[in-house]
Amino acid sequence: MQVKVVKFGGSSLADAEHFKQVASIIQADPSRRYVVPSAPGKRFKDDIKVTDMLYACYEKIRKHENIDELYEQIKARYNGIIAELGLNFDISGELEYVKNAMMHRSGRDYAASRGEYLNGLILAKYLGYSFVDAENVIFFRENGTFDEEKTNQVLSEELSQHETAVIPGFYGVMPNGTIKTFSRGGSDITGSIVARAAEADLYENWTDVSGFMMADPRIVDNPCAIQTITYRELRELSYMGATVLHEDAIFPVRYAGIPINIRNTNAPEDAGTMIVAETPDYDTEKVITGVAGKKGFSVITIEKDMMNSEIGFGRKVLEVLEENEISFEHLPSGIDNMSIVISTDELEGRREKIVSSINRRVKPDHVSVEDNLALLAVVGRAMVKAKGTAARVFDSISGAGVNIRMIDQGSSEISIIVGVEAHEFNKALEAIYKEFVK
Repeated sequence: MQVKVVKFGGSSLADAEHFKQVASIIQADPSRRYVVPSAPGKRFKDDIKVTDMLYACYEKIRKHENIDELYEQIKARYNGIIAELGLNFDISGELEYVKNAMMHRSGRDYAASRGEYLNGLILAKYLGYSFVDAENVIFFRENGTFDEEKTNQVLSEELSQHETAVIPGFYGVMPNGTIKTFSRGGSDITGSIVARAAEADLYENWTDVSGFMMADPRIVDNPCAIQTITYRELRELSYMGATVLHEDAIFPVRYAGIPINIRNTNAPEDAGTMIVAETPDYDTEKVITGVAGKKGFSVITIEKDMMNSEIGFGRKVLEVLEENEISFEHLPSGIDNMSIVISTDELEGRREKIVSSINRRVKPDHVSVEDNLALLAVVGRAMVKAKGTAARVFDSISGAGVNIRMIDQGSSEISIIVGVEAHEFNKALEAIYKEFVK
């Protein structure tokens, strides 16, 4: 029998009705054996996610403020779900233990992780599945990085003992026994880790949309859905702002060659988007797979005659960034100039120091820093096969009256990166989409 790992986001487990919907999806396919839940999300527009309430509790404790009223709201969320599901399940002891642990300064990550932990207990009880605490099977190293090999070994052994199980997302454990969380969206990563350990045939990631869209629906009206996308394309789009799946969730399943299916909990009949290692198929009409981007970048431009013949010039510049613990996004360069695109936030408080260091190290003719840059990534495995794709991208942006500030294209031709002024970002993205989707 096939093995599927299914992950459900916070919006899919926000209340009892969503729990029932999730259960019906799981029970409709016996191969859906391992379930990774998020914490309860928003039930309505102005609602508060449980994880955000737990973060707020942590902050209040840190400031020596009372959390009783706020924590009662958290208890009410979980007890309400249990009552509406008709479960004979008393979670009061767990809730009190979590509160006491937070009061005794168990840490920010511990507080945040309890949303998934408690939701996992309830979902396991409701489904009649085993509960496997992520604290016992997902490990981090001393430096805080994920220990993939130890995790895979221990988790594989644990799952082999359970026909079905619920494993809460978002967290694991440090060598000293303290709870450590992944970054936001970490339940996606847990789902991928579980899929690898279970040697799953498919990882289904259930959320509130029917897969990936070719563009942000907040910018482009009713964009087309992406039926199939490769891991590489997904990473490019996710990194550049597409938010359906956490970008780091790709790696464990990519390593194991397990496909991902993005599905809609509220429309389970929709096929969603398939994410695969490689595929020869592509849409000959659209050519591109998608377009995404984000704002908040700055460009450091360094000019010096004959810099291309100066040995070690680029290394010296990049050493300045390394010493200031700054990573760069792109390095579009010419023979007498070098540009470095970095996040504007990373320049905060270090701008003058970096410019001075560059001047001292490489003695350029001129160094300038410009802010308010937005980056757009046009992504598609078919672009290498379609002549004139780059020209179409640039013509569409120009036709919309937008000035291109930067161009960067890798030799693989899976993506073309374009920089524009931040205030023209939406206009440029919409123009590119309309050029390729008639």
